[in-house]
Amino acid sequence: MKQHATIRGEVTYREGDGMPIAIPEGPVELVHAPDSVTLSWTADNDAAGLAAMPRDQYELYVNAGKILPQEGHAEEGHVAPASA
Repeated sequence: MKQHATIRGEVTYREGDGMPIAIPEGPVELVHAPDSVTLSWTADNDAAGLAAMPRDQYELYVNAGKILPQEGHAEEGHVAPASA
């Protein structure tokens, strides 16, 4: 299911065992899966970004106010899970 959100503050992801990579502040699109959330965005230089993170890491960012999901904007027929 797709949902829109806004990144506020430092949110990072890792590619394999690499160093943390920052996701730029601003709008992102979320795709929820049972065990992960995929975030996609367009950077200031118009480069597309894509990152998958474990659901528990995503929930930590949401609870910290660093990822702000937009309520009521999930793709038709789907509802995003509520934050714990």
